[in-house]
Amino acid sequence: MNNENRYFIKELASTLATHEVLSSLYHQDVHSTPMPSVEKLKLIVSKLRAVLFPGYFGLASMRSGSVEFYIGSLVDELYELLSIQIQRGFCFICNERNEQCRVCDDKSADICREFLQKLPAIRHLLATDAMAGYEGDPASFSVGEIIFSYPSIKALTNYRIAHELIKLDVPLIPRIISELAHSETGIDIHPGAVIGESCFIDHGTGVVIGETCRIGKNVRIYQGVTLGAKSFPLDENGNPIKGIDRHPKVGNDVIIYAGATILGTVMIGDAAEIGGNVWITRDVPAGSKVRAQSFEK
Repeated sequence: MNNENRYFIKELASTLATHEVLSSLYHQDVHSTPMPSVEKLKLIVSKLRAVLFPGYFGLASMRSGSVEFYIGSLVDELYELLSIQIQRGFCFICNERNEQCRVCDDKSADICREFLQKLPAIRHLLATDAMAGYEGDPASFSVGEIIFSYPSIKALTNYRIAHELIKLDVPLIPRIISELAHSETGIDIHPGAVIGESCFIDHGTGVVIGETCRIGKNVRIYQGVTLGAKSFPLDENGNPIKGIDRHPKVGNDVIIYAGATILGTVMIGDAAEIGGNVWITRDVPAGSKVRAQSFEK
């Protein structure tokens, strides 16, 4: 490297290091703890998927006699990997708030164990989701095909994992896990949303489900559906108020067709059918059929 390039790089580095915006973008490690690792979280989700659906993911050749040993070894690995990431998530939040670290390694390990105990319940919900996909899509040939290849199950698996972690007040990690599925499938489910059993998101690309959504049982959602907020109330400083209810509530046995937009804290009643490309900002009674204006032969 010649002297001209050395001088250029030194000057640029100095400018970038002292830029006025740096203070809002620079993560300084004050607890001697690294940030959570996206790559490790990808690995964790992959191993969780292998525990929840052995034979479909992870070890491809699976015999009935070895399932318990295989799952046990995976859970052992998951305990070590996930407890570290949970601890890093807590330290990250303390860093951002400039607080002293309040969660020790033991606390993170306890939370990890509590989460792992939720895996049978998560598997039950995902089994109902897979069956809903098979029953709801005439193009599917088996439940196994749904599990192995449909984006609905991939997105819902990440969501159901992330949702249990957010219920345990684990910071940051749930959002990273849900965004991993978003980037792969185009399905954006906030981990704070509540989704009942037997959910099927057909095709899926462009679906958005907001943080305070509540979705009942046996709900089918098609591509391009938005369950979002109508507005964002602001505080005295003009910033959005966090943590308030702002998303739709969807009853049981509801179908929402492609491109529908439902905004605000509206209630979609049981067994309602929402047509494609409609815009809804008020309650829909149970059993109703909502249609956009159409021109048909």
